[in-house]
Formats: sequence, structure tokens, C-alpha cells
Amino acid sequence: MFLTANTMDKPVYNRIKAVLAERGKTNNWLADKLEMNRTTVSKWCRNEMQPRIETLFQIAKVLDVEVRELLVSTKD
Repeated sequence: MFLTANTMDKPVYNRIKAVLAERGKTNNWLADKLEMNRTTVSKWCRNEMQPRIETLFQIAKVLDVEVRELLVSTKD
């Protein structure tokens, strides 16, 4: 079961925004580190679109976390 955003009831698949907050970083910081478009990273943070698997691993490396920490668990 995927979490849903309170305001729009859309599925939440990744925790990129939460992990950035835990690390005291912004989505603009992440976009700069990945050399990616800020709008794209913003869409990931809002769960409007999802990064490719390869990119998810790059994000984990930049944030120094296990890649599984960036995903919402499918188990309760």
C-alpha cells in the first residue's frame, strides 16, 4: 500500500523530499549536485514523476543513504 499525499490523494512512491529535509538539503541543491534540471528534481520531490533507477542510485550516493531509504515501503 502506498501512502497518499493529504491534499491530492495521489500515490507517493519516493521519499526524496523527506530525505532531503532530514539532511538539511534542498531540491535545488540536489539538482546542482546531479547536474540536472531543477524542474525535474522538483517533480520528483512532489511525486509528480519518478526518477529512473540509475538516477535513484545517484541520488542515494549524493545523499549518502541506502537507495531503499528513498522509496516508500510496500510493507506495513
